[in-house]
Amino acid sequence: MLINGCQEGKGTPRLAEVKCPQCGEYVEVFVKMGGAIGETGTLAGDEICSCGFCLPAGSYETDYQK
Repeated sequence: MLINGCQEGKGTPRLAEVKCPQCGEYVEVFVKMGGAIGETGTLAGDEICSCGFCLPAGSYETDYQK
């Protein structure tokens, strides 16, 4: 995911680590801190684990173990 320019506060995604549900490895994801209703706490972009599993954009961080 590419972050353009300098953003402030809730416009800046937060970096977090979650476990891949397929292999259990940790994957770094960017989590939205603000936005439209239902977007807060969702993954800002697709992230691919080293095993090939895709953690899709828009899924909730709470869907995955930390």
